[in-house]
Parts: sequence; C-alpha cells; structure tokens
Amino acid sequence: MKRYILIFLMLILFAVTSTYFLVSCAPKPEEGEYIRIHIRANSNSAEDQSVKLAVRDAVVQYLTPIACRAKSKEEMWKLMEKYKKEIVEVADATLMSCGYDYRSNLALRAESFPERSYGALTLKEGVYDALILELGNGEGENWWCVAFPPLCFIAAQETGEQEIRYRSWIAEKLGK
Repeated sequence: MKRYILIFLMLILFAVTSTYFLVSCAPKPEEGEYIRIHIRANSNSAEDQSVKLAVRDAVVQYLTPIACRAKSKEEMWKLMEKYKKEIVEVADATLMSCGYDYRSNLALRAESFPERSYGALTLKEGVYDALILELGNGEGENWWCVAFPPLCFIAAQETGEQEIRYRSWIAEKLGK
C-alpha cells in the first residue's frame, strides 16, 4: 500500500512540475496582441456598482462560447463586431431586469489604459484594443478583463470565478 501511495505522490509531483513548466514557458502575447474588455458602471453608487457586476456576469456568460472559438486576436475582434448588437441586448436586458431605466453603449476601439494586473498577468500602461461597455453615463468604476487571449472567459467557464486557474492534463487523467 505504501508503494502505491509513493507512486501516486511522485506522479502528482511530476504533474505539478510539468504543468508549471508548460505554463511558464508558454509564449506570451505581445502587448499589441491583447484585447481588453471594460464594463463601466453608471456611477460609483453601491447600486450602480452592483448592477455592473450583474451585467458582467451576463455578458461573460454570453461571450464565453464565442470567445472560445477565437484562435487569434483578429478573429476575436471580428466576433465581437459580429455580436456587438447581441452584447448590448444582453446588457440592456440585465439592466431592465434589475429595475434600471438607463441602457448600455458598446464601443470597439483602441484606448489608453493605465498599468493593471489580472492574476499573475500585468498589462503595461499603453493603448490597447478594447470592448468598452458603458452603463448609463459610464462615469463609475469599471470591471475589466482580457478578452483575448480569453482569460476572463476561460476562468468563468472553468471555475465560475474571476480568478485564473491552471489545469493539468496529466492530473486530470490520473483522476479518472
């Protein structure tokens, strides 16, 4: 029995180190290869900030299967352009269902952003292509994520949270 436990522990150690090596050695996109997504609240009131998160959840849920199809930044940009009207409809339906009378406005454009971190990823200050979804006046704090590569969509799909989690193919196979 001890032998099986030792073998199992060695396999787990191998899986963890292999995963770390693959993740740390994976090519990282260049600065211009990112597409950001920003959802800007109407204001900084607690109510507007709360509905911003409800809109975020609905939009991320809608975009997840779409984003997972994109193999390049250009393909993701085209998909966002194609589904622009539907994204606004999802946001507006969420605002209406929460009892708000203002609507959303979506823009796909290059915009200047300050340095921000998303988990272990830090995006330097600079100009990035972005999907900007303004709720009402769009004067409140925003929620942001990386639409390409689809970090927020993968995180939402796999965990239901807004935290990046890495998976190990080896560990998954061992678990079966």
